[in-house]
Amino acid sequence: MPRTTPPRPPDVETLFPELAAHRGTTTRLHPRPGSPGPADSSVGGPLLWPADEPWPVCGEAHARGRGRRPADIHRRRRVLAAAWAREHAPGPTDEERELLAELDREHRLPGVAETDPLPMIGLAQLYRRDVPDLPAGPDDCDLLQAFWCPFSAHGPTGHGLELHLRWRRSWEVGRVLTAPPQPPVIGSDGFLPEPCVLHPEQVLTYPYADLLPEELCARIDAWEDAVEAEAERAEGEQAGTGQAGETEDGDTVEPPSYQYDLSIPPGWRVGGFASWHATDPYPMDCPACGAPMHLLLTVDSSEWDGGSGSWRPLEDRSGRRSATPTEVVVGRWGELNVFACPEHPEHPHRWSIQ
Repeated sequence: MPRTTPPRPPDVETLFPELAAHRGTTTRLHPRPGSPGPADSSVGGPLLWPADEPWPVCGEAHARGRGRRPADIHRRRRVLAAAWAREHAPGPTDEERELLAELDREHRLPGVAETDPLPMIGLAQLYRRDVPDLPAGPDDCDLLQAFWCPFSAHGPTGHGLELHLRWRRSWEVGRVLTAPPQPPVIGSDGFLPEPCVLHPEQVLTYPYADLLPEELCARIDAWEDAVEAEAERAEGEQAGTGQAGETEDGDTVEPPSYQYDLSIPPGWRVGGFASWHATDPYPMDCPACGAPMHLLLTVDSSEWDGGSGSWRPLEDRSGRRSATPTEVVVGRWGELNVFACPEHPEHPHRWSIQ
């Protein structure tokens, strides 16, 4: 089923016509649980990986001998989903709670060294034919495959991610690897995606406000202040009437804002502009040639938020639809922005967590 982003509330170029000069596009991937194959764009699905090519591994020194087994994590999710889907008496039974407790158990792997090769997890693969905003890879590669280490134990802080991206020409792949290696345990279940098919949708997007011209940014701030003041006035008038606005999930409806409703959509997406809501914007220049890098891929913990929920697709507004279909969690419920060199796509990628 396709996914359709609702019209923006309100149209941002009607409010600020000069934003037209800064307009861009991004492709919302809309991953949803399914059964993708190696020839499909997917999150967490089987990859078109040559049988005679080594699978990516993490060789950086860090603890990797304690965690949860991938099979247990997948099974736990299935048990919980079935329990809450029951029409009568939804929720886990006592027997299911015992099983869930067992599946939650951490396992230790004696004798595992901190530098033993650790198979990375296949996070996603994207074909250019499916994703309008996916740029061409080096030498006309049409397939982008993303992997990450299932432990957040990298970099100078010892709490960073390790990401690996591979471009390839899909038509050159012969015999496909059908049983890729898996890490025996992983550090957090948020590293393990559920297999999802994609429903790509190209939408308009605009830069993060602090990267716009100063005068335009100031006008946007003033508009947001006025909208918030009007919302507080209306809320005061409705106090005690029981008519306060709420989403279908029971969350309080927030007034629209440029950052969260009009500029950069949440969820997994390709291209467009990066959000810098957790840090101040900082340059993302290519480490090889110094060129300003472009946003390639965003991996998000949630497909929509619980505020206004304005980005929630129309097809997901009825029934109990999860905002976390991939089960992937980035950091503390954030997003991972991956950047690529627009001049030389073979150059190393960079990323930030917001």
